[in-house]
Amino acid sequence: MKIGLYFGTFNPIHIGHLAIANHLAEYSDLEKIWMVITPHNPFKKKSSLLDNNHRYQMVLEAVESYDKIEPSTIEFNLPQPNYTINTLAYLEEKYPQHEFCLIMGEDNLKSLHKWKNHDVILERYHIYVYPRISEGQIETQFDNHPKIHRVKAPIMEISSTMIRNGIALGKSIRPLLPPEVYTYIDQMNFYR
Repeated sequence: MKIGLYFGTFNPIHIGHLAIANHLAEYSDLEKIWMVITPHNPFKKKSSLLDNNHRYQMVLEAVESYDKIEPSTIEFNLPQPNYTINTLAYLEEKYPQHEFCLIMGEDNLKSLHKWKNHDVILERYHIYVYPRISEGQIETQFDNHPKIHRVKAPIMEISSTMIRNGIALGKSIRPLLPPEVYTYIDQMNFYR
């Protein structure tokens, strides 16, 4: 099976994440999309990052009605910090029957040359890139690369930061979240 790995902290998961994941599930050759919840990065401030299990629960509830999208906790038990190359190697060993591909926004493609073993990733894995409005240039080595596939997905200018800030300010952010996620955040009193 060809599986697209969509990494993120999903703090919280929002309709932009779902729109991109669903677009790739429906309009690419990827058969499944795994939403890989990234644990806390020890080099980042933890203040606003919810516990791994709460973020997993929100992703689980958000994707429940999507046949081709599922949450993944694969990075929860891997050594920190999580490097994509290590996660890919682990997944390949654990699920040799699957072909894994990366899903990333154009903003991440612009910094791919800084990733640990980015050359190995490009040599061994296909990358599906969805459009993002962002600063900076894409390295010329990634232009017309046979492993990099541009996807004409909708441009989603929604961020989890914007949602957290809106909640903290007492704004209504309900349209930006799947209903189950909105209810979960509201009941748990998160981000206030």
